[in-house]
Parts: sequence; structure tokens; C-alpha cells
Amino acid sequence: MTQSPKSARFAHVTDWVFDLDNTLYPHHTNLFSQIDVKMTAYVSELLQLPRDEARKLQKELYLEYGTTLSGLMQRHNIDPDDFLNKVHNIDYSWLVPDPALGEAIKALPGRKFIFTNGDRGHAERTARQLGILDHFDDIFDIVAAGLTPKPAPETYDKFIALHRIAGPNAVMFEDLARNLIVPKALGMQTVLIVPKNFEPTFSEIWERDPSYDDAVDFVTDDLATFLGTITPSAA
Repeated sequence: MTQSPKSARFAHVTDWVFDLDNTLYPHHTNLFSQIDVKMTAYVSELLQLPRDEARKLQKELYLEYGTTLSGLMQRHNIDPDDFLNKVHNIDYSWLVPDPALGEAIKALPGRKFIFTNGDRGHAERTARQLGILDHFDDIFDIVAAGLTPKPAPETYDKFIALHRIAGPNAVMFEDLARNLIVPKALGMQTVLIVPKNFEPTFSEIWERDPSYDDAVDFVTDDLATFLGTITPSAA
């Protein structure tokens, strides 16, 4: 059986690493918007700021520290468990179960991981609602990362050491190109997940990455279909 050029790029992969939010579920479901609103509310209550000022500060913290949580911890010494519990208290029924994605992940040869800047509870609830939780070997969350978020190199180092992953035998799927810089440097294949019919105007300015083209090997707006094209059965 001959392989397509694309599937041949993944023939050696034994470890499949997936970001969670806006990666394992499509951007248009807008689930993360609920978390975003709750983060703004948290900042507003913590610092007694009007909502618009709280939101502006929230985005400044995100850009400077990688996550709002990291910024609040460093500037205001907040309790991370309190923050994570409150901002992830959301309605997961917004997510539609995705049997096609579940089958595509199940068919991948080797181990599968979720690697997220969120916490384990959020990842488990999200993956369970999608119907894909049982297909993963483990979840590496912000707590396992010592509360240091991607794209910090030391966070990838912890993940790789914990699971004994060799970069050239792995692939990472992400919706933020900057979070693929370290995986690419480690020898991983990298796949950027973008919204359906993506146009830059669909993203808020604060969410946009500068150009990280060198860190991205492939781009797709349909994860399940992409996975289907690189499994041995599709070759």
C-alpha cells in the first residue's frame, strides 16, 4: 500500500498530543467565551474594577504572562484553585458529541494526550461531553505544569519527561501558533487548528499571533477529517 506524501510525514508518530480549547472542539461552538466572561468577572471582583477596565487588564495579563491566571498569581498572589474552579464553572452542553472525531483519535497508532493550559477537571468534562475522553492515555494540565502555561519551554520539558516522549516521534495539534514553537524545535510535527472558513477578522486582535509560519507544518479547519487522511487505513 502506497502512502500519500502527507500520511508519510506521520508514519513514524507514536505520540499524539492535542491542545484542548478550540482544538478538540471547533472554535465556532464558542465554549471558551463562557470562560472568558468568567475571567473578566473574576478580575472585576478581585480588583473592584468596572467590567471594561477588568477586561482590558485581563487581556494585558494574557499577553504578558501567557494566561490570565499566571498574571494574577504573579501580580496579586491569588489562589489558583479558586480561580480555576470559578472560571471553569460553565455549561458544557454547548458542545455537541463528535463521534467522527472519536473514531479518528481511536484509530491513531500509539499514545494520545491532552496538553492544556486549563485544569484537568475542565479537560475531562470537555472530552466527556465530546465523547472522546476514553481515547486518551493522560491529561497534562496547568497543575501538572506547575501553573506555568504554554508556551514556556519548561512546561513542555515537564510533559516530555513525564511521558518519556521523543520529539521526532510526536505531533502536536494547537490552535495558537506560538504554542507550536517549542514542539517544532523539539522535532515534533506541528498542526495548527483554525476556525472554519478562517479569516483574520474572525479573531479578536488580542488573540492573534504574529507570524509563526516556521513553527507550523500543517493547517486545518477540520481536525477529524485531517486525522482521517493521515492514518494508515487512509493511505
